[in-house]
Formats: sequence, C-alpha cells, structure tokens
Amino acid sequence: MPSAPQSLVQDKRPVSSQYALLRGVPLFAALDDAAVEELCGYLHPVELKGGSSLFRVGDSGDAMYIIESGRIRITVTDADGREVILASLGHGDFFGEMAMFDGHGRSADATVTEDSHLAVLTRENFLTFVSSDARIVLEMLSAITRRLRRTDDLLRHRVSRNANEEDAKHVTLADRAADKIAQFGGSWKFIGLSIGLLIVWVIGNTIMLRAQTFDPFPFVFLNLILGVMAAFQAPIIMMSQNREAQKDRLRADLDYQVNLKNEMLLGEILRLLEKREKDAPKRDEDEE
Repeated sequence: MPSAPQSLVQDKRPVSSQYALLRGVPLFAALDDAAVEELCGYLHPVELKGGSSLFRVGDSGDAMYIIESGRIRITVTDADGREVILASLGHGDFFGEMAMFDGHGRSADATVTEDSHLAVLTRENFLTFVSSDARIVLEMLSAITRRLRRTDDLLRHRVSRNANEEDAKHVTLADRAADKIAQFGGSWKFIGLSIGLLIVWVIGNTIMLRAQTFDPFPFVFLNLILGVMAAFQAPIIMMSQNREAQKDRLRADLDYQVNLKNEMLLGEILRLLEKREKDAPKRDEDEE
C-alpha cells in the first residue's frame, strides 16, 4: 500500500493519539491498522481560540475535523432567525465529513466554544488516500452502507406514530357504519327521536285512529320494533367498543415501544457519559 509523503508523516509524529481518534470515527473503523496509520500521516493539527468561528453555512467544504481537545458547537439558523444548537462536540467527536465527501458548501455553522486542538483531514489529502488502494474505498463504502442501513431501519421502525392513523389504515366500510350507528345510538338525538316515535305511535293508535288502529293497546307491534332495534343495536355498539379497545391496545403498544426506545437511548447516553468520565483523567494527563 502506498505510504503518505515522508514530510507529512514526520511532521505528525507521534501518531498514537491520532490513531485512537481515527479508530473512534465510524467512517474509518473498518480500515486495517496499516491504512489507519497511513491516514494519520495526512492529518494536520489546528489550534483555535474559544469564541472564534470555524466556518459558516455555505462556506466551501474542503475538510473534516476531529476534536483532540476543546469543544465545538454546531448550529443552524431557523426561518425565524433564531439559532438552533444541533450538537455540542468534544474530545473524540468529528464533523464536516459530508462536505469533505461531496465538496459542497457547509450545511451548518461551527463555533469554537473553548480553546480547541483539532486534527484536520483535507478533501485533497482524503482523495489521495482513498485513491492509493481500491480496498480502502470498499471498506469505507461498507462502513457507510452499514450506517445507511441502520438509518433506514430506524426510519422504517419508528415508534412515534399516530394510533388514529394506524387504525385508519385497516378500517372497513362495516367498521365505519358501526361507528356511525353507535355514535348516533348514544346521542340525545336518538333519545329524542325514540321519545317522539313513542308519543306519535301511542297517540295515533289511541286517539287519532280509534276506528282503524293497526297496533291497539298494549302495542305489541311497537314492542316488536323496539325489541328488534335493541337486538341489532347491542352488537353494533359492542363492535364499536371492540374497535376502541383495539385502538387503546395499539396506543399502549406504541407507548411501550417509545418508552423502551427512550430507555435504550438513555442507557446509551449514560454509557457514553461514563466512558467520558473515565477518559477525563487521561485527557488531563495528556494536556499536562
């Protein structure tokens, strides 16, 4: 495998700390040791003072950065002109890889919040590195593909879904009819209509149609109609209640998945914080 220019390699010794930094970048995690050591030769250090601006949205994207020490804040400005903080990065974090790949302008602002020491990989050096061996390109493409697959899987299995929308995907015409009938049957309109029907029925068969009553007292035909209505209304209401119970189960299931995902994310955050606390004494020793 071709080696980096000797002048570059000699200027960057020792490479042990940079080697560890590159191993922490998912993009380079799949590279073998020789390739990572060679890539260390293409890095050059940059020291920045706190409060300075590293780049702005639209600036030329010609490098990616790995933070050896200090902190960098990544922000964007929304439509209302307010600054939105996307990330606050520290030791071992990296940024700017998107612009390094496609050569387009920066998509966010980067501001130095503390005095920082960065390792910079320029686009030119990166292209020289990947062109030195076809296997490097394949390994990096494999790493990118794995990240894309994880992203696709998260999008495909997102848990923050609307239970009503999920239920509406499977509702049938009969389900809609049952909901409408149950909604009407449990309203004051139905009660008023029933009372009105009883009054008209009784008055019609006792006063208005004395000679030609079609349902004389005790109104057997009316009882039959009411019984049939009750017989059909009861299962329709139960159908609607079953659908509501199914929707409640779906809500409970989605809530469980959201809580489970949040628990996993919190566990990952705690793990990273614990790792950062363990690495803090080492960073202090290196700075001293």
